[in-house]
Amino acid sequence: MRRDNRLPRVLHALLHIEQTIHPITSEMMGQMLGMDASQVRRTMAGLRKVGIVGSTKGHGGGWHLNKPLNEISLHEVYEALGSPTLFALGQADDEPNCKLERAANNATQNALRAAQKSFDEQLLNASVADLIGFQITKIKLDNL
Repeated sequence: MRRDNRLPRVLHALLHIEQTIHPITSEMMGQMLGMDASQVRRTMAGLRKVGIVGSTKGHGGGWHLNKPLNEISLHEVYEALGSPTLFALGQADDEPNCKLERAANNATQNALRAAQKSFDEQLLNASVADLIGFQITKIKLDNL
């Protein structure tokens, strides 16, 4: 099963963007995150769409924050990524005839809904700034 690791990667990127004086290019971010620059652009596009980040083209361009990290909830980032599915579990049949299969499906779906609710609550109650326990200081881009 393929894992969707965009959320921790993007949170990592946001922390780095906050620390830099100048915008970070997709190429630099790709090297930092182990992603191709085109993947970075596709991933960050959702964050740009909801106003978390912005980008500038050309020489000296790149990604920058549109608001402070303490105003960005982890849930906002999760939603900007399309709210990826947490688990690969699912039902064998969407409309089973067997009562026992329906009971098994209901139990599984109830547990998944509870897990999603707990996950969402955790993300809603934390900002990206909460991920670090120290004062962020701006650094030169060449120190990344």
